[in-house]
Amino acid sequence: MARVYNFNAGPAALPLPVLEKAQSELLDIMGSGMSVMEMSHRSKEFKEIIVSAEAGVRKLMGVSDDYAVLFLQGGASLQFAMIPMNLRRPGKSADYVDTGSWASKAIKEAKIADGACNVVWSGKEESYMRAPKPEELKLNPDAEYVHICSNETIGGIRYPVFPKTSAPLIADMSSEIMSRVIDVNQFGMIYAGAQKNIGPSGLALVIIRKDLIERTPDSVPIIMRYSTHAENGSLYNTPNTWGIYIVKLITDWVASIGGISAMQKINEEKAGKLYSLIDSSDFWKSPTDKSSRSIMNVVWRLPSEELEEKFVSEAKKAGMIGLKGHRSVGGIRASIYNAVPMEAIDALISFMKSFEAANG
Repeated sequence: MARVYNFNAGPAALPLPVLEKAQSELLDIMGSGMSVMEMSHRSKEFKEIIVSAEAGVRKLMGVSDDYAVLFLQGGASLQFAMIPMNLRRPGKSADYVDTGSWASKAIKEAKIADGACNVVWSGKEESYMRAPKPEELKLNPDAEYVHICSNETIGGIRYPVFPKTSAPLIADMSSEIMSRVIDVNQFGMIYAGAQKNIGPSGLALVIIRKDLIERTPDSVPIIMRYSTHAENGSLYNTPNTWGIYIVKLITDWVASIGGISAMQKINEEKAGKLYSLIDSSDFWKSPTDKSSRSIMNVVWRLPSEELEEKFVSEAKKAGMIGLKGHRSVGGIRASIYNAVPMEAIDALISFMKSFEAANG
């Protein structure tokens, strides 16, 4: 059976070498005589896996000992709730930047938890077509933290440059984690649902400055405290052992191709090819401001919804899946994460040229 070109937004494509490695170890990993999904999370073998996964994250991203690296469940959505519960102390406020659907979901959770949630900028009136300029952010000097979504999967926008803040900067990087070089030290916390760029669904990577962990009020349930998971090496409860194993394999894979700097060059080339074609004709229309275009989620429109439906249908027949835009905005979306190879981009561009010739 031939593999398709996978442009799904998440769960998304995984690197073929990672899948092949996982396949080869599925029944017997490390000579244990069993799958990683069968072994105890307290075993010597799994301890080696989780330690290696954390070491891979730290090395690739330059994470210092000032930060805890946690593997949690519930995806990024659970983090929307855990962050205000843990890091916004009673009577305090936090700043949130609204750049789209995922930032909005984080804001909704922050408004439920105790404390004030200040939306310091919103792109809603502009249909979420760009990230804010630094001077547009009306930050509060006494905020507990500033929360952003660094890359909006649905809207196809990202921060070209991260804002400088006096309060700890917290970023949801679910759809761009390890896709470009960043300075972790600029952030108080980075988190990401694994299912887009670094692993399977059911896992969240959390990189949090250790001093922030100490903020958690005693009223927060034990399992919802970052301190609980940091003190127990992400093994307080049974973790997603398979997910952590795949993260370990993916960090090995990224390292093998030259690390995140090499990955960034590949990603910029992939996105550049696609945006170049979109900008070359009135048949395709990008709704995003060029200053904020994502290199992970490329979105565009066709002259009519009927043509968009035809495009998605014919692309699927040609072996390209996941191109239908999110149901909330419509259009077309190609999620071109780290694992999506250049040949997939070339195939998509070739298909787009043929489609325009036949329907333009």
